[in-house]
Amino acid sequence: MYRPLSARSYPAFIILITAGAILSSMAHADAEMFPAELRISAVGDIMLDGTARPEMEKNGYDYAFDGTRDLLKQSHIVIGNLEGPLTTRGKKEADKKYIFRSPPNKVARALRQAGFDVVSLANNHSLDYGIVGMEDSIDSLASHGIRHMGAGNSSREARAPTFVPVGNQMVAFLAYSLTFPESYWATSKQPGTAFGHETHVVADVKRAREFADVVVVSFHWGQESKTELREYQTRLGRAAIDAGAQAVVGHHPHILQGIEHYKDGVILYSLGNYTFGSFSQKARVSAVAHLHFNGSRLSKVRMHPINVLNTEVLFQPKPLQGEAADAVVGELQKLASMQGTSLRNVKGVAELDMSTSVATVRSTNPALTEE
Repeated sequence: MYRPLSARSYPAFIILITAGAILSSMAHADAEMFPAELRISAVGDIMLDGTARPEMEKNGYDYAFDGTRDLLKQSHIVIGNLEGPLTTRGKKEADKKYIFRSPPNKVARALRQAGFDVVSLANNHSLDYGIVGMEDSIDSLASHGIRHMGAGNSSREARAPTFVPVGNQMVAFLAYSLTFPESYWATSKQPGTAFGHETHVVADVKRAREFADVVVVSFHWGQESKTELREYQTRLGRAAIDAGAQAVVGHHPHILQGIEHYKDGVILYSLGNYTFGSFSQKARVSAVAHLHFNGSRLSKVRMHPINVLNTEVLFQPKPLQGEAADAVVGELQKLASMQGTSLRNVKGVAELDMSTSVATVRSTNPALTEE
């Protein structure tokens, strides 16, 4: 089984992954060895089982990504949240209503072909087929050159960052789950997903920032199908920024939630679904986020509206244009305004310009406020 090195081995880890990760980043069409602007694409929930499986078996798993390839290839690094293990083994989790799994090599290959570099396993489905299912996911992803975050053989491994260099910059990714079942959370002696204890998040971000120019934190959190934020989302998101992260990316609600320009960072509370095996009428629209960095500074966030209503797109998210795109931008503007953040509509794309936007600056946790 593929096992990530522990957080104590950061320097050795960075040295070992540098050559392979640079080659991986260069697979993106417009990646440069020393990019003037680092770009990271982030999407929401990915799950190709359930009602999506017949379409995938008929059309192939690349089908799910065909509509958005051009959006993803514009970035040096692509990240997303992978729901459900990639396995054909394991025992189904008892007493759980929704259980998913997908064919390992087919899905991992399709993810790599679509441009994904890192996926989060810190969610409420990664252990649907037990520890063996999680291990198979990690192995399958690794065999196709995709790194994972937020899961491991212990809480220490699950909390360890994934480092990806692009040119002369190092980017660190961390992921945490705030969703049940509790039995999926890793402990010091039990494999599983990283639970988002605030003290752990803060310590992990500070440690990762010692070795990285950019830190991005992923959270699986919030209420499904609700735009209202839970108090802990704001507290944890801001704590991650206070500790040194430049961006927080959330998912789990399956719909879009607010956007907050907080200090020098951004919190995308939920990107909603990306490609997800459900015919739910609640998950209708979403966005592909492009995070633009000048050096270690987040300079701009662009949210590209996509259609994820599967009764229309059949599990192949598609970019929206014209009035349909403007409607999603309007929704994003409304959600952002609730967090004191203003977005511009730039030709059907919701844009946050960090240099002109007014940020919220009050820390939720006074102990984390800079002196």
